[in-house]
Amino acid sequence: MTFTPHGKHLIAGNWIGTENTFTSEPAHGSAHSFSAGTPELVDQAVKAAEDAFWTYGYASRADRAGFLNAIADEIEARAEAITEIGTQETGLPEGRLNGERGRTTGQLRLFAEHILKGDYLDRRHDPALPDRQPLPRPDLRMMQRPIGPVAVFGASNFPLAFSTAGGDTAAALAAGCPVVVKGHGAHPGTAEIVAEAIHAAIAKCGLPAGVFSLIQGGNRAVGQALVQHPLIRAVGFTGSLGGGRALFDLCAQRPEPIPFYGELGSVNPMFMLPSAIAARGAELGKGWAGSLAMGAGQFCTNPGIAVVLEGAEADAFVEATRAALSEAGGQVMLTDGIAKAYTSGAKAMAGQPGVQDLLTSTCDQREAKPFLFKVSAADWTGNHTLAEEVFGPLGLVVVARDAEEMTRVAHSLSGQLTATLHMDDADADLARRLLPVLERKAGRVLANGFPTGVEVCDAMVHGGPYPASTNFGATSVGTLSIRRFLRPVCYQNLPQSVLPDDLG
Repeated sequence: MTFTPHGKHLIAGNWIGTENTFTSEPAHGSAHSFSAGTPELVDQAVKAAEDAFWTYGYASRADRAGFLNAIADEIEARAEAITEIGTQETGLPEGRLNGERGRTTGQLRLFAEHILKGDYLDRRHDPALPDRQPLPRPDLRMMQRPIGPVAVFGASNFPLAFSTAGGDTAAALAAGCPVVVKGHGAHPGTAEIVAEAIHAAIAKCGLPAGVFSLIQGGNRAVGQALVQHPLIRAVGFTGSLGGGRALFDLCAQRPEPIPFYGELGSVNPMFMLPSAIAARGAELGKGWAGSLAMGAGQFCTNPGIAVVLEGAEADAFVEATRAALSEAGGQVMLTDGIAKAYTSGAKAMAGQPGVQDLLTSTCDQREAKPFLFKVSAADWTGNHTLAEEVFGPLGLVVVARDAEEMTRVAHSLSGQLTATLHMDDADADLARRLLPVLERKAGRVLANGFPTGVEVCDAMVHGGPYPASTNFGATSVGTLSIRRFLRPVCYQNLPQSVLPDDLG
């Protein structure tokens, strides 16, 4: 099944074109022309979403679950075409796109199952105490309710799982909130075909057309109009620190500020504890190299930093990492811009005081090869450039003199998505010392593994203190992510005949 994009926006059930266009920049295959978004289209889409909310936001959980499952069905019905255009636009291999499609449909089905159980509503009831002295207590019931239309910005590195029908969209729809998606320019054709799947699911389920809209491309004014539209109640975003912070500030500056749930990146440090590195340093070095190079390092959970204690065991670990990375071939990056940023980030790191270049690579246009650097903990601490994410297969080894200095490195970290302890039983004392620091710095702390790859389930947290994310109390992956688009409402002394069905 070959898919040729028509290049239009989906606005409340209608495919609409605009005079201004942009051309896709695929890694291979034909480029296509797409209509560019406008603030006027934003206004149409958001107003339609608000109208749809009065039906969709009060639909039964069974109806919403049916809709989520229908979207998953429609995506799978287009599986071959989605993989074809997705690989062309992003350069990602077929296996990666097929796996990501499975994750996308899997989380839609998981959220459908989750809302049917009703636990996410967090229902509470304090019965009336009319005879209580000195004052009676009224009947009080509470549960979570949907907030209204949500804006979602597609991510560059996940054209399916974090974009048009990805985690933010699925969570908002599960909560009962219509969605307006701002498609990412790196994969507009993929966004279009997934929007077609959602459009088909809306028709199949008989839902209001304004439940979902897709706006493609456009200049900064389009994104600004979306986050500042007075009817938008929250924003979901996955992307760069600079772009995310700019949108976050716009949300905060609104006359009525709204939450901005931004996942902005992370260096995901690993702490290689002495007994573990002595016992299996070479194995850990090969494992780190594989994790760094996976998908050209274009994962927000890519482990960019390894902290070690100086000594022969650490040297062996570093050499094993270097040898493995030197054998890694070049990989196509998602966009020309990402490839250029990767090269400039590597150059900036190489020029920092105390940084040793262990593996230098040459990058041709959109192709990336690994870099490996080393620096002392003393030179790393306080140098913010060395603590910034370089999006790609780049690793930095931070060498500490002793456990005390390793702990200081942990304390100096900014917010992270993940932090890892590679440890053996003999490392337990140092691990217990580091854990309180790392759990304060990261949303997920793991042992003896590599953080690349995020399981979609009840217990997963994909978030963390700033700048990993803009809201440390939320996650963008897993069933808890639905709570971002709900708010608690208390019902006092309302008769049974008036209460919402979910409280009946």
